[in-house]
Amino acid sequence: MNDHTCEAIIVTCIDFRFQPFINDWISKNFEPKTYDRVSWAGSIKDQEGILKQIEISHRLHHTKKAVLINHEDCGAYGAEGNPERHTHDLKEIKEKIQSQFPDMQTDLYYLHLDGTFEQI
Repeated sequence: MNDHTCEAIIVTCIDFRFQPFINDWISKNFEPKTYDRVSWAGSIKDQEGILKQIEISHRLHHTKKAVLINHEDCGAYGAEGNPERHTHDLKEIKEKIQSQFPDMQTDLYYLHLDGTFEQI
């Protein structure tokens, strides 16, 4: 029997400005050693790359939840990175996750520059 499991995979952007907010939020919402963490420029902008990471986490660690966090003023998104685009992309990848992993819950967030997490 494999006890190598975790509760969630958490996907965030690499942007240093947001790491203190993200670290604090994770520590308040998850116990240590209960999640895989992926830090990727643009967070979920490269959906194919992120879906591969989610597949690996799901297969190896039996992950039951994906937590996807995009943020305001994302350089990887550039000028197209408005709140509507982030919301669209987050909802789009959620549909793909639910199709590929029907047993996986998906939580979506948009992180503001002031550290406020807005659930999508």
